[in-house]
Amino acid sequence: MSVERRSAAAGPDRTEGFGERLLGGLLDQAHELPPRLIAPSVADAVNGFGGRDPALLLQDYGQLVLVPLPGRGLAPREPVPIDGSPAGAAFLRGVPVEVPQRDGVRLYLPLLDGGDEVGVLALTLDSVDDDDRRLLRRFAALVADLLITKSGYTDRIFQARRLEPMSVAAEIQWSLLPPLSMAVPRVAVAGILEPAYQVAGDSFDYALNDDFLHVATIDAMGHGLDAATMATVAIGAYRHARRADIGLAEIYAFMDRAIAQQFGPDHFVTAQMMRLDTVTGRLEWVNAGHPAPLLIRDHVVVERLEGATTLPVGFGGEEPVVSERVLRHGDRVLCFTDGLVEEREAGGEQFGEEQLIDWVDRVERSQDGVRAVVRALSHILKEKRGGHTSDDATLFLIEWRGDHGTPPPRS
Repeated sequence: MSVERRSAAAGPDRTEGFGERLLGGLLDQAHELPPRLIAPSVADAVNGFGGRDPALLLQDYGQLVLVPLPGRGLAPREPVPIDGSPAGAAFLRGVPVEVPQRDGVRLYLPLLDGGDEVGVLALTLDSVDDDDRRLLRRFAALVADLLITKSGYTDRIFQARRLEPMSVAAEIQWSLLPPLSMAVPRVAVAGILEPAYQVAGDSFDYALNDDFLHVATIDAMGHGLDAATMATVAIGAYRHARRADIGLAEIYAFMDRAIAQQFGPDHFVTAQMMRLDTVTGRLEWVNAGHPAPLLIRDHVVVERLEGATTLPVGFGGEEPVVSERVLRHGDRVLCFTDGLVEEREAGGEQFGEEQLIDWVDRVERSQDGVRAVVRALSHILKEKRGGHTSDDATLFLIEWRGDHGTPPPRS
């Protein structure tokens, strides 16, 4: 038998190459890897392909800086500002950034998971080519999954991300949240809470079930633990009803009964529940006491999505009217709670929706991607409202990308 025939009979080559050996080694360890060994394992893998000076930089809760995860093998570092740094550029844009240095190339690789971003992996190589880039992209994806998975078993990752003490109410709220952002071919979302370390009554939730995106934003009355407790019940009731595959009007009724039965007639939660068909762009929503969402088209607010409103959750409102709108490819919908516009400025005037719309237009023209827009908008609005917030303030942005599979080009 010839060599060629013997080779064909043997089947495809399954020998382990360098990249498979490197990634496979980390994957083989992952199942029983103690969280404390994440840093050494990542550092060993970086050293294995000739890299040096690795760092795992995680987003802080306030979304201002990237903080280093401590651990053996990772160089001790100071927090890195997200704005104006190569690491921050990689984080905000979700793409690798390469910075030539005298001793090689410093690479900053976004740690992505389903559009959400854990942080950035930084390392230095003597040089970098396309094979290196392909391997590092896959390595960063594996590290992101490892960090997300192991964060369920340890407090160390959460502790590393904190730059100041967190209230008990905020602890509860952060534990309720889904990932802050998600991006898939047809739709992208991003949300943010203020004040990050003291938030109590505001929250949001979403789920992508087959072709339908489900979204809720809520604002429970009051402050502190009382508001956090009410928000917990509201989000729990929303998820329970949503998972029963019932309509928006029925979801509202279920949440309404849950709050009324648990807290009595003097307590309420304002809420907005939405459902977006990611194939057709048909958006349905029920507004229970929230400000009207803003429709953004071609990076400009074109209208408020006014619709029939019903009583806040807990007040026993009648069956709500479900409002509808068909979005265009590239349209964005911004939901927000009243704490964003009712804050008093230094002169005593309310910040107001007109100022909000003005700043949405400015930020939309200067930022790419829903995650970068929401973050920049939140920080700018807080600064313009005097650098503080006396009430919780939440932003949640939805972008419908349609069946095109990619975001629309910027105008």
